[in-house]
Amino acid sequence: MTDCWTLAWEGLDWGQESLREALCAVGNGFFVTRGAAEEAAADGVHYPGTYVGGGYNCLVSEIAGRQVPNEDLVNFPNWLPLTFRPAGGSWLDLRTMEVLAYRQELRMRDGLLVRSFRVRDEAGRISRVESRRFVHMGAEHVAALQLTLVPENWSGTVEVKSAIDGAVRNAGVARYRQLRSEHLQVTARGAVAPEGIYLVAETVQSRFVVAEAARTRLFTGGRRLEVVPTLLEEEARIAQCFTLEVQQEEPLLVEKVAVLYSSKDRGILEPGHEARTAIAEQEDFEEILPAHLAAWRALWRRFDLEMSCRDGDNWEQRILRLHIFHLLQTVSENTIGRDVGVPARGLHGEAYRGHVFWDELFIFPTYNLRSPSITRSLLLYRYHRLEAARRHAREEGLAGALYPWQSSSDGREASQLIHLNPRSGRWDPDHSRLQRHINAAVAYNIWLYQQITADQSFLERYGAEMLLEIARCFASLAKWNEAEARYEILGVMGPDEYHEGYPGAAAGGLRNNTYTNVMAVWCIERALEALERLRPERREELVVRLELEADEVERWRHITERMKLCFLPEGVLAQFEGYEALEELDWDRYRDRYGHILRLDRILKAEGDTPDRYKVSKQADVTMLFYLLSTEELQGILRKLGYDFDDDAMRANVAYYLPRTANGSTLSLVAHAAVMDRIDREAGWQMWQMALRSDVEDIQGGTTGEGIHLGAMSGTVDIVIRQYLGVEMTRGVLSISPRLPDKLRTVRARIEHRNTWLTLEVDAEGFELEVEEMAPAPVRLEAWGELVELDAGEKRRFPRPPGR
Repeated sequence: MTDCWTLAWEGLDWGQESLREALCAVGNGFFVTRGAAEEAAADGVHYPGTYVGGGYNCLVSEIAGRQVPNEDLVNFPNWLPLTFRPAGGSWLDLRTMEVLAYRQELRMRDGLLVRSFRVRDEAGRISRVESRRFVHMGAEHVAALQLTLVPENWSGTVEVKSAIDGAVRNAGVARYRQLRSEHLQVTARGAVAPEGIYLVAETVQSRFVVAEAARTRLFTGGRRLEVVPTLLEEEARIAQCFTLEVQQEEPLLVEKVAVLYSSKDRGILEPGHEARTAIAEQEDFEEILPAHLAAWRALWRRFDLEMSCRDGDNWEQRILRLHIFHLLQTVSENTIGRDVGVPARGLHGEAYRGHVFWDELFIFPTYNLRSPSITRSLLLYRYHRLEAARRHAREEGLAGALYPWQSSSDGREASQLIHLNPRSGRWDPDHSRLQRHINAAVAYNIWLYQQITADQSFLERYGAEMLLEIARCFASLAKWNEAEARYEILGVMGPDEYHEGYPGAAAGGLRNNTYTNVMAVWCIERALEALERLRPERREELVVRLELEADEVERWRHITERMKLCFLPEGVLAQFEGYEALEELDWDRYRDRYGHILRLDRILKAEGDTPDRYKVSKQADVTMLFYLLSTEELQGILRKLGYDFDDDAMRANVAYYLPRTANGSTLSLVAHAAVMDRIDREAGWQMWQMALRSDVEDIQGGTTGEGIHLGAMSGTVDIVIRQYLGVEMTRGVLSISPRLPDKLRTVRARIEHRNTWLTLEVDAEGFELEVEEMAPAPVRLEAWGELVELDAGEKRRFPRPPGR
C-alpha cells in the first residue's frame, strides 16, 4: 500500500484473487464490474462479474425434495475480455506462465484500476504489460480499458483478441452452487459498422435486457493502426481477432471502449439500438478519460473526509476512502431516478443474492448530509413497493404494510425458506423473514432524511403514508395481554439472527424482542408526529384514503404507553422474553477448538447443537437501540412505558451483551464502535479500526470476495461524521459538537445542509465552520449546544468550551 489514495498489491496470490476482485471493482452507480483480469474467465480463481442495479431474475431449484425459488442479482455479459498471444504461442495466462513482476493498484481519486506485470512464456519471450480500466462516472453507460504491450526480447506476429462474453452464469458463491444459475439467454450478437461488436442478453424469467457493444483500436508510435479484424462468433460470445507485427521494445497500445444499456434505462428506444448507436460515437480512451476524472473530482469534493492521525502511516485515511469509493460506485448521482435499492453487498458480487436488507439503515446517513437527493431516490424504491408491502402484511394476517426482510425486484419477500450450512452440508429452515424490525429500518430512514432535509413535499407525497402504514403494521403485531395489562409482540426474530426460536420449539419466532418492541413504539410515535406535520388537507386525504379511524389512532397512543419490555435479574433489558433461562456458552472452549468463531451458529449446528440454547448473539441486538437512538430519546420512550432507564443502565446493558456477541456480522462492529465511543473512547476507537479493516482484511474468512459489506463500509464513514465530528440533527436544528478520539489530530469534511454547503475543520481545540458564498440564506445551527447564525461566505472559529 502506498499513498492515502491508492490501494496496491505487489505480487500474485491466487488465494486472495477473489478478495482483490471485489475490492478492485469499478463502477458508477448504474453498473459495476469486478476487478478480474482482462484475460481471465471464471475458472475457480478468477470470477469476472458485471452487475446492473435492479437486474434480477428468479429461478426455481429442487433442493432437499422441495421446489425453492430464488431471485438473484444477475451476472451480466462480461465486456472485459482482451488478451494477446505471439503467433503459434499460448494466450496470456499468468497461472501457467512465469510471472517476473506484478503490481495492481486501485487509484481511488481517479476511479482507475491499473495492472502492470512482466511475464515470460513457454518460448522464453518476455512481455511487459500495463492495463488501465474505468467505468465512466460522468457517462453512466460507458466503460473503457487500455492495454499496453511491450515485447521486451522478441519481435514478430501477435494476435489480439477482444470479446464480449455472454456465456456467463451466477457461480460466484460456493454455497449457492446447488441452485440453478443460468439466468441469461443471448438473443442477438454481431458486428457494428464500421469497427464494433455487440451482444444482447435477456434474463429468462424477468425479461430484463442488457445490451453491450465494444470497439477496439490499436496504436503504435502515436499512430492508429488500420488492422481489419476477423469476426469470431459463438452461440453466446462475439469477438474480434487482430493480427499484426510488433517490434522489440516498441509499445503496442490496445484500447477497448464499451457501452452498456438496459431495458430499464430512461429515454431509450431499445437497448440494442442504443448500444450500437452509442459505440459508434465514442472517442478514444484518452479523450474519454478527462470527463471521468472530472466527475470523480467533483464527488470527492463533496464526499471526502480528510483525516490526520497522530501516529502510524494514516492507514485509516486510506481505508476510509476505500469505503467512500465503493459507496459511490454502488450509489451515485447516476442512481437518482432509477427504481433500485441498495444491495447489502453492493454491486460487487452475488452474496445474499444481491438482495436489499436493513443494511440501508447504515448506508443512508452517509448520503443524507452529502447528497440527500440520492437518499430521496432510494427511499422511493420503498415507496414504489408499498402496495407489495401491504399485500405481504395481509398474507401474514396483519394490517398496514410489512416490508420484506429481503427485497429484490418487486417488493415480495425474497428470503429463502431453507439455507445451506456450508460447515455441515445440510439445508436448514430459514426463519429470517420473521425479522419484522425491517419496518423500523424503513421508517427510521424516512424520518432521519426528513429531519435533515425538511423536505415537506416528500413527507406529504410519500413519507407520511409509509410511516402510517408501518405504524399500523406494528400496532396489529402488538397484542393486548390482559393479565399483564401490556401489549406484546410474539413470533419475531431480532437483529441477533442466531436466535430463531426457543430451544426444542417446533416453530420459529420469539416473544417480546426488546429491539422490536421499542422500535415499534418509536415508529408509532413518528407516524403520529408525521400526521400532525401534514397540511390539513393532505392529512384529511390520507386519513380518508387509509380509513384511519380515531379509535385506531387512540389504540396507537395506548401502545406507546403500555408496550411490554422484559428485564434480566441484573436489571438489564432482556434481548427477548425467556432469555434468562438460556445457558452460558463456554466461549474459550470454542475459540480454542475453532479459532475463527464469527459464524458460531454454523459451528453449533454442525455439532448437532443450536445457538437457540445459549446466551450468544451474532450481532448487536439490544445494543442497536443505543446506536440508533440518543440517550434522551430512548429514556423518553422507556419512561413513558413506565420503566426507569439512565446512563448507568446503558453502560450495564453494553457491558452485559458485548462479551456475549460473536460479531458474526460486520454491522455489529459498527454498532458497537459507535456505542462504545460514548462509554470508553479508546475501546470505541479500536472497534472502529476493526470495522474499518473488516473488508480489506476479509476478517470473515472469504466472504468479501463474494461482495463487499456496504453497510459496514458506510457505517465507518457515518461514525466519523456523527460521532467524531458530532454532526447531527437535534430538535430539527443542525448541531455540531465534535469529540475527536485522542488518536485523531484533524478531520475536514463538507456537509450539505438544506441546500447550503458547509466546510467543517475540526481539531482538538475546537472547530472552524465556513458557509459557501452562494448560500441562499443565513445558516442557523447549534455550536457546542448554543444557537448561532452564519451568513453566506462567513468563516468562524468555535473554540472548545471548558469541560467539553
